[in-house]
Amino acid sequence: MFARSLVPITVCAFFLSPYLSVTVRAEEEAVKNVEKQYAVELDPEKFNQAIQAGNVFVKFFAPWCGHCKRLHPLWEQLAEIMNVEDPKVIIAKVDCTKHQSLCAEHEVTGYPTLRLFKLGEAESVKFKGTRDLPAITDFINHELSTLSEAEQKLQENAGAGTVPVANQHLGKVVDLSEDTFAKHVSSGNHFVKFFAPWCSHCQRLAPTWDELAKELKQFSGVTISKIDCTQYRSVCQDFEVKGYPTLLWIEDGKKIEKYSGARDLPTLKTYVEKMVGVPTEKKESSDTAAQEAAKEKADEEAEKLKPQQLSGEAEFTQAVAEGTAFVKFYAPWCGHCQKLQPTWEQLATETHNAQSGVVIAKVDCTAPENKQICIDEQVEGYPTLFLYKNGQRQDEYEGSRTLPELKAYLKKTIGHDEL
Repeated sequence: MFARSLVPITVCAFFLSPYLSVTVRAEEEAVKNVEKQYAVELDPEKFNQAIQAGNVFVKFFAPWCGHCKRLHPLWEQLAEIMNVEDPKVIIAKVDCTKHQSLCAEHEVTGYPTLRLFKLGEAESVKFKGTRDLPAITDFINHELSTLSEAEQKLQENAGAGTVPVANQHLGKVVDLSEDTFAKHVSSGNHFVKFFAPWCSHCQRLAPTWDELAKELKQFSGVTISKIDCTQYRSVCQDFEVKGYPTLLWIEDGKKIEKYSGARDLPTLKTYVEKMVGVPTEKKESSDTAAQEAAKEKADEEAEKLKPQQLSGEAEFTQAVAEGTAFVKFYAPWCGHCQKLQPTWEQLATETHNAQSGVVIAKVDCTAPENKQICIDEQVEGYPTLFLYKNGQRQDEYEGSRTLPELKAYLKKTIGHDEL
């Protein structure tokens, strides 16, 4: 009976075996297709060889980074298009978790960072636009001087004295987004405010910024713009915005300088006039210099009210070596960290005003120079809050992250009634 039952099973297996092998081969082929990589992966040796041989557009990334994962299919698509025989530019990538020193050498402080290395040029060009295929290919064409027919036509018209199209944004502040930013700033002069809605300095500046746009209606060659960094973080990260408000002067898509003067209307207007080449009186120049000096002093005082941004082993060790330090270990992309940020800033302000001597600080664990610190301090999630007393790390703070609870924890720990 048992022997008879085995016969159909054996026969069935015999007939199915070719189909099973075909299925396995098909699955293996599918995996190969999925894993096919077009972007050239570089290590330090291959990197140096590549940039000495031609133009290379490099994506510096970390495998765990969410923005990098979203960019991956687009980057591979770009590589498939560009990495052909005798290409004008090679599309490549560097894994910063494997090659930290290479990434640090090229000032990679966030992921992904996109840099174009032109043959024969010492400095690379950082891509700061939106991460879509049209914006990236426009950037490559612009930087490598490969003009489209439309661009050539525009240049010919400009040479022939054609009257430019009127600036449609005269007299008003242009509200930018991730989708519109790159195209808007790609040509011409732009004074851009990077802000956060919760920031009190930004709120005070808002009516002045609107008034500045109205005052500059006669300058058709400049726009006054703004972008909300809480909504469009990637743009603000690309322009290395680390505080609010940040005012940047941008020309033809490139950051020229960060404005650091006073934020009153006359001073802002004078600055714009200077940048577009309007002559000013000597008295105005001296007044502006005095105002800028006063502003710098005010900014120094304001910095004392913010959490210290610690970068690198030396800064970290110095900050926690003596006295009491309360340190937030975070990642910029972490939602809980973003929610804690305004509370942490307020804690720093109140702690400073109370003259308690406590240092409120923060460490970005995604920065290459901080990764070893976060490993050594046993940071396993974000945000992680540790109190240090004379260099000794205390137990991790695991209470509520509200301002009253954080202040109560510090008061209990250091015994200061002022907090």
